[in-house]
This record gives sequence, structure tokens and C-alpha cells, in this order.
Amino acid sequence: MAAAATASALAAAASGCSARCDTANFESACNCSNRLGRCGIIDAMPASAPPPTLTVLLLAQDAALEASLQANGLRFTVAAALALAHEHDAVLLAAPTRAALVALVDMPGLTQAAFDSAVVVLAGVADADAETTLLQRGVEAIIAPADGATLLRTLQHAVERKHIERAARTAYATDLATGLPHQAQLVEHMTQLLALREREPAPMVLLVLRVDGFAQTAARLGAEAGNVLRRKVAVRLRSGLRASDVVAAIGPDAFGVLLGRLEAKGDGDRVAAKLMRALQEPISVAGRPCSVAATVGLALYPEHGTDAESLLKRASAQAGSIVTVGVSGYGSAVHRVGGAAANDDGA
Repeated sequence: MAAAATASALAAAASGCSARCDTANFESACNCSNRLGRCGIIDAMPASAPPPTLTVLLLAQDAALEASLQANGLRFTVAAALALAHEHDAVLLAAPTRAALVALVDMPGLTQAAFDSAVVVLAGVADADAETTLLQRGVEAIIAPADGATLLRTLQHAVERKHIERAARTAYATDLATGLPHQAQLVEHMTQLLALREREPAPMVLLVLRVDGFAQTAARLGAEAGNVLRRKVAVRLRSGLRASDVVAAIGPDAFGVLLGRLEAKGDGDRVAAKLMRALQEPISVAGRPCSVAATVGLALYPEHGTDAESLLKRASAQAGSIVTVGVSGYGSAVHRVGGAAANDDGA
């Protein structure tokens, strides 16, 4: 009887977003996004309110484990790979043997999955080296097989830690003048992608653009005009890229552009030329024409470096080694030097 009561209480504690979300217009009523579960109003809920339902991706067909998750009110999906990790609050990996635990270290997609959601490992046997490596890859918790109540609590804590981590990244990762990610966020994102590239090799390109003209505009039209021009340049760059590409503000006059996936060998040079053409178009601030000049440096992975700092240093040095020359009128002067381009075959 006591066990049944405990299971019932756990199921009740893990069910639902909140009574306020349980309406016919659920999605529009609470505009659910993602906290512990899917409800964005969790911040306004009293401490005594039940936690929202977690969604779990389970990478094993385990009848007992599935029954435990179901008994505790958790929604779960059984899959053979980590491709759906980003659609779930948590990922649960079972490693009943030491060999299975060690194998998780090289599991394809683990680093990305740990970036997207809270990964918890149920380890039947301990292995200090494997566990340390898994934690370095972003795994939130490694625990021995446990009863439903302990597993539920571990998943809730792991998801909450992931939420806090994500919120901290967002709070401190934005350049307020442009709304773009700043350099630390760009480096972190590159590091995540490079970890994936170690297991799934593929080229990627980092561009660094140095733009001249913000200070001149501020001196001529006022400080706010300089800020507006910087924002307009940021928008111009962002609009010329794919949604999967990343634009970051890495300095008062510099922007980084990460092309995480290349379709062809010369994509980096083509995108650089496209962005330069975009900056040549007239830019108006408060009805007044403003001119900018730009230089661009390019670093290609893995040819020019295999870590984020090396690639950023290479592209920044290349862009900074060029003398920026302005032009009369309202366009941009564009120059790029510093070695062979990614698609140069040589003279």
C-alpha cells in the first residue's frame, strides 16, 4: 500500500504543466517554450506548484526502465540514435556494463545532444576514466540504476541545471549594441562544433570582418548614430546568410561569421564576397548617407587550425593586416589578403 501511494504521489508530482495551462487554448494561453518541461510561465508559479512533465529520449529498449518512467508520469521516446535529443528535455542512456559505459564516450552525436538537452547516464559499473570523459563531453549526471523516485529527482535536477546554464549563456552572451552573440559565445559555439567534427569530419569556415566608419559617423552625427550604423551593418550581414550560419560581434568594429557547413570547397570565399557586396550598398542613418569600409579574413577548418582560438586568431590577423581604404560616396572599399584562399589551386 505504501509503495502504491508513493508511486501515485510521484506520478501526480510529475504530471502536467500547471492547472493554469490546462485549457483548450493551451499553446496560445501560456505560449509554452522550455523550462523543466514546456511551460514558460514556470517562473511565475509558486514554489509549491507541481513541476511540469519532462520529456525523455531513451536510447534503449528496456521494459523495466520504460515502466518506471511511465509510472512517474514522464513522457518518453525510445530511439536508436541521438538525432531527436533537441526535441526532449533529457536524454537517458543505459550502460549496464563497463564496456557499454566506455562505448558511450565515442557515441556519435553525444556532444551535440549534451549541448541541446540534459544527458543522464545509468551506469551499472563504475569506470572513473570513462565517467570523467563523459562529464567533459557535457553529460549532466552519471548514477547507478535507481528506483523511480531517485531517477525522477535526478532527471529534474539535471534539466534544471541545463536550464540555468542556458539562461546564463543567453544573459552574458549578447552584444547589447547589436543584439548579436559576442565573442565568448562564438568561441563556445565553435568549440561545440569542432568537438563534433572530430567524430564526423567536415570543413567549416570562420570569417572575420573589420568595418571602418562607425567612429566617423559618431563624430559627424552623434554617438547614437554610430550605434545605429553598427546595428544596420549587423542586420545587413545577418540577412545575407543561412539560418544555420552564426554572426557575432567580436569587437567594436569587428564581426565574426561562422559557416558551420559547406556545400562546396569555395563557399567561404563566395560568402565573403557576397557580404562585401552587401556592405557596398548605401546605408542611411537618420536620413543621412553613411559610408563604411571593410576588410575580411578567412580561416578554414582543418587547414588553418583545429581549435576555436587558433581559427579566430588566424582570421582576425588576416583581416587586420590589410589597410582599410574608404571611398568617396556611400559604398565600401573591400580588400582581402593573407595567403591563398580556400579554393585557390595555386598559380
